[in-house]
Amino acid sequence: MSILETAKRIVNEGPICDNCMGRQFAKLSTGLTNVERGKAVKLALAMEGDLLHKASGDDTLLKHLAPSSAFARKTLGIKEDDSKCWVCLGLYGDLDTWADRAVKAIGTLEYSTFLVGTKVSGLLGENEEILWSECGIAYAEQLKTELNREVGKLIAALTGKEVEFNRPDVLVTLDLAEDTVRLQVRSIYIQGRYRKLVRGIPQTRWPCRNCGGRGCEKCSFTGKQYPESVDELIREEILKVTGASDTTFHGAGREDIDALMGGTGRPFVVEVLNSPIRSFDVAELETRINAFAQGKVEVQGLQMVQKEVIEALKASKADKVYNLKVTFKEPVSKEMLISAIDSLVGAEISQRTPQRVSHRRADLVRKRNVHDMQLTELTDEYAIMQVHCGGGLYVKELVSGDEGRTQPSLTGLLGIQARVTELDVIKVDI
Repeated sequence: MSILETAKRIVNEGPICDNCMGRQFAKLSTGLTNVERGKAVKLALAMEGDLLHKASGDDTLLKHLAPSSAFARKTLGIKEDDSKCWVCLGLYGDLDTWADRAVKAIGTLEYSTFLVGTKVSGLLGENEEILWSECGIAYAEQLKTELNREVGKLIAALTGKEVEFNRPDVLVTLDLAEDTVRLQVRSIYIQGRYRKLVRGIPQTRWPCRNCGGRGCEKCSFTGKQYPESVDELIREEILKVTGASDTTFHGAGREDIDALMGGTGRPFVVEVLNSPIRSFDVAELETRINAFAQGKVEVQGLQMVQKEVIEALKASKADKVYNLKVTFKEPVSKEMLISAIDSLVGAEISQRTPQRVSHRRADLVRKRNVHDMQLTELTDEYAIMQVHCGGGLYVKELVSGDEGRTQPSLTGLLGIQARVTELDVIKVDI
């Protein structure tokens, strides 16, 4: 079917604006706007209609075209027509308004790049599908695609900011059905390492077990199982500096609540959500966090990173080095202890999911490795050991045996029950 034959079918459906006419042939040429395409198609139709009118008096084509063409109306002597485009319902006349609303919604947000998206109403989507179906349209551009582009141009002109397709700082969504403008601000990602210098603090926010975070007498209506966490001690100053709505904490593994995290610290990334401020001094932020944490948590090496760092952090199988304070149910000689420790060095450890975490982890048997293990101190009351192992090994169970769920174990090799009373992570090797 020729372009003019297709165009005749289009105008037979009802009045159509230049943008919507041009969009139906958007993939057939380059270097033209849809408005230019639409005007050209309509002019060609009007000229053919005028030719038929002059040759045979047939003005059918001109009459169908008249609501959309000044040339056709003039030829037929019809007064100005205010018919609205049945496809877009006159939407293209409101693009400046949508751009102004978007700029107002963005307000004082700090950003360099943006992207426009459009959510069309059911009626507009249905109109477009009807047109394509009835007229055999095969080379069209979607309504929302052109709206995204044209409103994007207007916003760029108003703000001096650039359109970015891959990672815009702000995504502006025009919701035509709800007649609203919504913003999605790209998260900021801050990487660093933390040291946890006191016991009894979990890594992340922990909802009250009793009420699930809703607030109850047991948690003093805080909704929290523990009053503070590494996450919250770091988060507070980030929120103040950025004005963000919230943060999400991503750590390279986690230590137990009763464990210290020392040495060079554990790698982490904080995802900062809906931040109106995107540029700030990370060195100053680091100082502020450490002052606020008051010796409970210390951060170092803060830097801005991209989202992909989180995936690498989560996927990494970091080796760990622990200091363990171990007590025994019965007296243990140094020779017995060293012999058992030597048996664990280089061994492959089979660990069934420990009982203490079975409520949140699948019941599987996992294979882990002990790279090195040394006795550093032995008294009548306890032993101090250092363990260097692969990521994912539960070292408390390596010592206790967890009632046979971890094999081999220090308890199993000694034949005497042993347990970890203090645990410190001294190195996370990534």
